[in-house]
Amino acid sequence: MDAVNPEPIPAALTHLRTDGSAQMVDVSAKAETTREATATATVQTTAEVMGLLGSGGLPKGDALAVARVAGIMAAKKTPELIPLCHPLPLAKVTVDFELEAAAVTVNATVKTRGVTGVEMEALTAVSVAALSVYDMIKAVDKHAVLTDIKVLAKSGGKSGDWTL
Repeated sequence: MDAVNPEPIPAALTHLRTDGSAQMVDVSAKAETTREATATATVQTTAEVMGLLGSGGLPKGDALAVARVAGIMAAKKTPELIPLCHPLPLAKVTVDFELEAAAVTVNATVKTRGVTGVEMEALTAVSVAALSVYDMIKAVDKHAVLTDIKVLAKSGGKSGDWTL
């Protein structure tokens, strides 16, 4: 156990070989199921920037359209970015935004039919979409903050369904 994760640390870590070096887990014996994960991230900014974002008045253009496409592309590139992720045939990726008084919340849902989950793809989608929002607003707010990146829900697979 540790302070961050109160659950016991497994005796055999699946991503480590007996010599301690990294390995990609063998998922060939796992059942293929429909799997889905939803993640979120927040970009904190100012009310003035949110006004520009909502009205399309940012110097770089339509930040949300750019960020949506960036998030979708990122989900598809996850195994290229996260070394031990398995490449998956993604069936669906959605990236949506909630505009608040001084923040943008990014939500992404990723779906596949496969032998391993899509939590990393959902997290990658929201992270890159949030980075894209930051890139699009940095000319008017160099102090924007990315925060609260987390998985909200997952379904499918042996470990079952859960929601935060």
